[in-house]
Amino acid sequence: MEDLESLKTQIINNINLASDIKALEEIRVSVMGKKGILTEQMKGLGALPLEQKIATGKKLNVLKAEFEQALNARKEVLETAELNKKLATETIDITLPIRPETQGRIHPVSKIYEEVVAIFGQMGFEVAEGPDIEDQFHNFNALNMPPNHPARQMQDTFYLPHSATEEFDMDKSYVIRTHTSGMQIRTMENKKPPIRIIAPGRTYRSDYDATHTPMFHQVEGLVIDKTTTMAHLKGCLYDFVKAFFELDEIPVRYRPSYFPFTEPSAELDIGCLKTKTELKVGAGNDWLEILGCGMVHPNVLKAGGIDPDEYQGFAFGVGLDRLAMLKYGIPDLRTFFESDVRWLKNYGFSPLDFSSMTGGLSNNGGQTR
Repeated sequence: MEDLESLKTQIINNINLASDIKALEEIRVSVMGKKGILTEQMKGLGALPLEQKIATGKKLNVLKAEFEQALNARKEVLETAELNKKLATETIDITLPIRPETQGRIHPVSKIYEEVVAIFGQMGFEVAEGPDIEDQFHNFNALNMPPNHPARQMQDTFYLPHSATEEFDMDKSYVIRTHTSGMQIRTMENKKPPIRIIAPGRTYRSDYDATHTPMFHQVEGLVIDKTTTMAHLKGCLYDFVKAFFELDEIPVRYRPSYFPFTEPSAELDIGCLKTKTELKVGAGNDWLEILGCGMVHPNVLKAGGIDPDEYQGFAFGVGLDRLAMLKYGIPDLRTFFESDVRWLKNYGFSPLDFSSMTGGLSNNGGQTR
């Protein structure tokens, strides 16, 4: 048999000189493949005397283990070098614009939020934000909603336990706010009149169909002063719907209604044209209700720490998701929350299109539709 030490030196040297993974694999096959040098040496053990067979077999097994170790070590070195080379040649220039440039889209609800804030901001309203989890005083009691009011039932409202250790008691529980009206009370508690705020945000109710979802977006407005009247409310909302739908004139009407936190109360309808396939705002002989409003109830003013004999005000509330459906022709509210990129590409807006009273609201040129 050949000198095993000489064979070892030669093969180890070849392994260390392998320039790439392919060359290393060729060396492995030539040494330990079916017809490799080491394999042939193993096959020749059967012709040796017993003692020499045992001694040579041990040396060949040790040699095989050393070859495998050398092959693995060299393979790791070559793979690391190959990866580093790849990383060096495949660098990313983060200063380049995204491709395609219009891939990112602003959700219609975010767009409507911008539009509403821009319109009421021009009228002098401030934006008030508050907690999604409310106590029952701010969400119900202070808004003149008695304990037996239908909206306070568990089939309409999501309740949270007051304590993790105590038994659930609905009267003591917190609620996930059913409207942003709680911000009206919080504002009255912390700010003296005159008050002029809008309170946009998420709200939650136990409902789910084509026009209702468990979580939706709402904006409420509140104006309190010594001389505020129903005429101011009607003028404010008329200017809002004209600006929002970007129409010079729009037919409106107010129908008497009931809300526990306003008296008198009304619902605002706008003129529209309804067909089987289309709903056009601002024309036609049909009506569409879009929001509720009224003069703030004296009990609500008292709950907020304001004297109803000296001050009066008006309030209104409208769903941002519903406004988006009306303005941009979106048929199903549930699709707003399904995270479908195809839907967002169709109804979304360019990130560079900001809503303002001077730059424009809808920026239809930035839409994919």
